[in-house]
Amino acid sequence: MLQPKRVKYRKVQKAKGNMKGNSGRGAQLSNGTFGIKSLDQNLLTSRQIEAARIAATRHMKREGQLWIKIFPDKPITKKPLEVRMGKGKGAPDHFVSVIKPGRILFEIGGVPMNVAKEALRLAAQKLPVKTRFVIARDFDFNA
Repeated sequence: MLQPKRVKYRKVQKAKGNMKGNSGRGAQLSNGTFGIKSLDQNLLTSRQIEAARIAATRHMKREGQLWIKIFPDKPITKKPLEVRMGKGKGAPDHFVSVIKPGRILFEIGGVPMNVAKEALRLAAQKLPVKTRFVIARDFDFNA
């Protein structure tokens, strides 16, 4: 699963209110010809990203290439079960990626459009955000 090798700070504040607004970066296709773009905001865990990646690559049958355009770099803490209130913040449990509307999540290249569309549809089913299938501007529909 994806997670940072090292972090500057072990714990971060939740800052759920900091998720409003559209994505400032990562809103255009950069590597592949097809991709899925987020339409709402949420936190994606590394497990959800990995499940979507496996679903897409399994449908593509190891043809073409898949790019993951997000990385879970925000630690989420959790206190152990049945622990009383207080006594500080819990230990880091897992990592998440903050997703805002307009963010490209996955890109695919080197496969036909119908294969890419189905692979990204299967990947999108594993994610807790609404997505839209996007095509690169320089894609030739006649070829």
